[in-house]
Amino acid sequence: MPSIPYQNIDWTLIPHTEHPGEKGFAYWQTVRLEGLRIRIVEYSPGYFADHWCSKGHIVHCLKGEFISELKSGEKFIFKRGNVIHRF
Repeated sequence: MPSIPYQNIDWTLIPHTEHPGEKGFAYWQTVRLEGLRIRIVEYSPGYFADHWCSKGHIVHCLKGEFISELKSGEKFIFKRGNVIHRF
């Protein structure tokens, strides 16, 4: 596992990028470290991804709620404050 340096991330300085899905858009703010990507992601209403991701994730729902669907068809509802991890 990579060594993660101690640092303060000022998210107000991190630009937003737009990523279209099959439906809607995801808006990312991304910080890249060696072997690690940290993002704040905001989804437009009705967003549906155009791909399946097989990478590991740690997700913390900061506000609102969303449904995460796995390739297997399993669905999970995440609400504000929920944290999940999958590796």
